[in-house]
Amino acid sequence: MENLYVGIMSGTSLDGIDVALVAFSSPRQAVLIDACCMPIPNTLHEQLLSLCSPGMDEIRRSGIAGQAWARLAAQGVHALLEKNQLQSGQITAIGSHGQTIRHHPELGFSCQIGAPDLLAELTHISVVSDFRGRDLAAGGEGAPLVPAFHEWLLRSPEQTRTLVNVGGFANLTVLERDQPAVGFDSGPGNVLMDHWIQLHQSKSYDDGGAWARTGICSPALLELMLSDQYFYRLGPKSTGREHFNPNWLAQKLAQISGEPPRNEDIQATLLELTAYTIAMDVQRSAPLTRNVTVCGGGARNGLLLERLQSLLGDGMQVKTTASLGVDPDWMEAIAFAWLAWRHKESQPGNLPAVTGASGPRILGALYPA
Repeated sequence: MENLYVGIMSGTSLDGIDVALVAFSSPRQAVLIDACCMPIPNTLHEQLLSLCSPGMDEIRRSGIAGQAWARLAAQGVHALLEKNQLQSGQITAIGSHGQTIRHHPELGFSCQIGAPDLLAELTHISVVSDFRGRDLAAGGEGAPLVPAFHEWLLRSPEQTRTLVNVGGFANLTVLERDQPAVGFDSGPGNVLMDHWIQLHQSKSYDDGGAWARTGICSPALLELMLSDQYFYRLGPKSTGREHFNPNWLAQKLAQISGEPPRNEDIQATLLELTAYTIAMDVQRSAPLTRNVTVCGGGARNGLLLERLQSLLGDGMQVKTTASLGVDPDWMEAIAFAWLAWRHKESQPGNLPAVTGASGPRILGALYPA
């Protein structure tokens, strides 16, 4: 096998590090050979989460956490190589997203940790990392980057395709025939739902939306949350825990007059917020689409898919990207393998129409094996 790459992605949900082994070929073919997820231990989870907001001794703590992240990612790489009877020298490069701890495109920077130098040392494979910086330097948001991979792999001359990646945050890619791709973050994906169930049931996520099913959406809370002006901005736009976080939710809850919603009602309302804001952006940005395909962890939330289908109406089909031949669990990890491939091929990895950058740019910094 030739043109073998590894993509490593861990998102804002902080639940695990996805590692994908991918083979690329032209024209526009990406074959997922194998993949695994390395669960993030509780200690590292807390370290990473604490770095998402200001605190004491951040530089030292980020260095320690970044090294721990790289060691865990390296374990995943070695597990895939051993399982597939491959040697490090057979992999061209690793594309490592790292772990985002701050995202401030309005200030021109986004910070991902993950010690790519250590990752290269531990795996004996070249690592391409820091994908967002070059786009930011060119005046872009540095995110989302996955729409560029969506366009490369999934654009169709016959139909408009709309893809929704629901990780900690949700982002849309609209591939309309004969038009430039459109993409942006619509708002929270799983991040607030995960926070609420962790707080009240000590579970890492609401499996299938089971707890949300026991609640009733609170119109008052939903209206308060939807008053946030982020939802009405046009792209390019991106967001993160800097904006939508537990404090944001607490402020909205404090504004409710009368009896507060039950905990399960709040969970149902958070799910409705995700579904409603995605549906709103689909209707606004992709009026011609008749198919919405979902990937990311949210693709496993049956209730979320049901609510999306209901909000978008009978004229729309909501499916997962499995219907397009791409496993929804590994889309982002494959995308970062692709970004490493693009870097090694000296090809741009961003879409200026999506990120707002002044032009196409080759993304990433290389750490040779």
